[in-house]
Amino acid sequence: MNNNELAENLASATGSTKADARKAVELVFAAIADAAAKGEDVSLNGFGKFKVKDVPARPGRNPANGETITIAASRKLTFTVAKAVKDKLNG
Repeated sequence: MNNNELAENLASATGSTKADARKAVELVFAAIADAAAKGEDVSLNGFGKFKVKDVPARPGRNPANGETITIAASRKLTFTVAKAVKDKLNG
C-alpha cells in the first residue's frame, strides 16, 4: 500500500474527498517527521512507536581502495510494532 491507496481507504471510510484524505495523510507523515527531527519519540497506541536513535561515529573501509575512514555519527529512525499489530499478523 502506498500513500495514495492509504488516502483512498481513508476517504472511503470517512466519506471525505480523496483530496482531503490525501492532505490528512501527508499532514500525519509530516508531523511524524517533524517530531523525529526534534528527537522526539512518536507513540501511536495500538500500532507502534517511532524512536530516534543516535548512531556513534565508527571506523570503516573505503571499498574502492581499502583505505580506513571514519563514518560520521548520525541519527536514525526506528519503528517498533505494537503487540496488537504483532498478534494480528500472526493470527
